[in-house]
Amino acid sequence: MKRYFLTMTAIATVWLTGCSGEELVYPQAPTSYPMYDTANIDNEQAWNMSNVHDPSIIKDGDTYYIFSTDVKVGGTAKPGLMVRKSKDLMNWEWAGYALDGVPAEAEAWTGATGMWAPEVAKLGDRFYLYYSASTFGSNRSFIGVATSDSLEGPWTDQGEVVKTGPGDEPNAIDPNIVKDAEGKPWFVYGSFFGGIYAAPLDPATGKLKEQGYGTKIAARAASESGAVEGPYMIYNAELKQYYLFVSYDSLSQDYNVRVGRSASITGPFLDSLGRDMLDTAYDPTFDVGNKIMGGYRFAEGEGWIAPGHNSILQDGDSDYIVHHARPEQDSNWMYLHVRKLLWNGDGWPVVSPERYAGEQVQTIPKSALAGTWERIVHEKYIDGPIDSEAIELRKDGKIGAEDSADYWEFDGEHTVRLYFQDDDQTKAGVETVLVLPAWDAERNKPSLVFTGMDDKGLAVWGKQIK
Repeated sequence: MKRYFLTMTAIATVWLTGCSGEELVYPQAPTSYPMYDTANIDNEQAWNMSNVHDPSIIKDGDTYYIFSTDVKVGGTAKPGLMVRKSKDLMNWEWAGYALDGVPAEAEAWTGATGMWAPEVAKLGDRFYLYYSASTFGSNRSFIGVATSDSLEGPWTDQGEVVKTGPGDEPNAIDPNIVKDAEGKPWFVYGSFFGGIYAAPLDPATGKLKEQGYGTKIAARAASESGAVEGPYMIYNAELKQYYLFVSYDSLSQDYNVRVGRSASITGPFLDSLGRDMLDTAYDPTFDVGNKIMGGYRFAEGEGWIAPGHNSILQDGDSDYIVHHARPEQDSNWMYLHVRKLLWNGDGWPVVSPERYAGEQVQTIPKSALAGTWERIVHEKYIDGPIDSEAIELRKDGKIGAEDSADYWEFDGEHTVRLYFQDDDQTKAGVETVLVLPAWDAERNKPSLVFTGMDDKGLAVWGKQIK
């Protein structure tokens, strides 16, 4: 996959030599922002990665911008949509608020006191900022749009894009703009209620090209656990496929990210087992969609819960997933996470188990792979974070003990296949993972990590600890 073989960039690195003399380039320790920083709870300039929920990312020139939901730990959020910026995806500085409160039309329709889940896109020479207004549990909702010549404003409100109310099937929140294979913009949106919708956009106005709500492309059975929201679609030109990312379940407990793909922007979006993300009859619906990320806990350091509501950055030959997550010790706090998004040999996106620290994909010497690893398999239905388990990759190709029937193979570049036998040793389950050097945030040191999928479509993470 071309997107996996990344261009080397000028970053701070640490060189470590493997057993056979090969050198691996590891990132240096990124800036360490304090967790649970109550001393700066009212100091927006020091928030950096905290108080980030539903982040939407865009790049302009050499600068990355993130727009996010109105939230604040320990107080009432100022309405206006927070803006942060960075030169390297690691060091984030406060850039203010995009808007001065909830626009009048949105407030009158919804009664909202703040805004949720913004999206920013460039159409022609102008930037378009889409905002959501609603109240919890209601589909009396409103998506509007503002325009500007600069990502740092000022923004001029242009009013309604779509709104919904009781009796309507969709819920007009969580906007996303995607361009199709011909470069034409589409509007993707929705949360709970009727599901996720896609509709063509008028590039001259930034509003819907046609009347109505568009085409439904993803849904879940109506129930307390039937959440599907936060859509984000991208087009992979190499694979000629559209990828629809959504978030499932409770945003404060077991939030997780799923993905399906389609050759058409209006679906059907299928997972790796061929299940349609519109299939609400399948029982359980927890099994639909490739789960690429959920709550997790490695042996050292604090676990993270409810990662989700992502955006995707396609930046040259590199892709990143940008999302929020909650720390396990106090889930009232919300933090920004940026991770590398890689593509496996079957054309599916997989996510790094560690936050981005400037790492580069590179050829891995086989001698560096043997050792003790922590491994996480992201089971599709689980309430809370998944614990890691230790596995041993032996130099002789075995996994575990010398007489084990489990084994591993390496392709000589980046890909490892792990084979785990059934109890009766009649069939091996296969996990195909991609290996890269990263920064181990839990142990505060460089480490090899891997990310991939098993043959059931479950995400598999790992990091070398010895």
